[in-house]
Amino acid sequence: MENIKGILESLLFISEEPLTLDRLKNILAPMTAGDIRSTLNDLIEEYETRRGGFALKEVAGGYQFRTRPEHTEWITKLIQPRPPRLSKAALETLAIIAYKQPLIRSDIEHIRGVDCGGVVRALLERNLIRVLGRKEIPGRPLIYATTKRFLEVFDLKDLKDLPTPKEIDEMGQALVDRSDVVIEDDDEAEEFHVERLGEGNIVPEHPEPIDVSETPNDTPETSTAVQPNETIDTDGKGAGPDPHVS
Repeated sequence: MENIKGILESLLFISEEPLTLDRLKNILAPMTAGDIRSTLNDLIEEYETRRGGFALKEVAGGYQFRTRPEHTEWITKLIQPRPPRLSKAALETLAIIAYKQPLIRSDIEHIRGVDCGGVVRALLERNLIRVLGRKEIPGRPLIYATTKRFLEVFDLKDLKDLPTPKEIDEMGQALVDRSDVVIEDDDEAEEFHVERLGEGNIVPEHPEPIDVSETPNDTPETSTAVQPNETIDTDGKGAGPDPHVS
């Protein structure tokens, strides 16, 4: 296929969400997935070498053009985004779900030690977490996991790229320095963390370590692992990712 690089650049430029290899393969048939991946890798290298205003990144299981973080100061002067506001409780809950998924609400509350119903609803509305189904135990509680939107917001290729606590601290401070996020104290954010959720990256100003080393599995009701003989009701699925510019 002639000018495949130009075609790929056009598709990536016009798409509002990361394009997966499978989707590109369907569009560019009869090109093979290997040829497409090779061309994408060439483009990634070219943009990195050029060091222009944006780069081609692997994120959320696909490929997407993203602006470089060092240009954020001038980008924000143009588009004047409203920094997102999210409570520290919501950030803690999101971290627990990200590192311990799939899990049910009682697992989260066991780790945090407080009720988290309102925080979970806020994260669902923000499309940072989704419902995988229901666990077949008494009460059939909902099972939660993160979404592709979560990967986009945190610029992750997949869950294997989740940062270490030290990396979280460094990333959080960098985003705060760029005014990408405003973190409210829990007593200030509690009134609006469901209704008033903005757009952008979400990282606490001074991230505190969260102990997620223990998975509550002392009783059958709090066991989160989905066993082979269990059935999952997949009625509830998270919506697709919203467009995001890093």
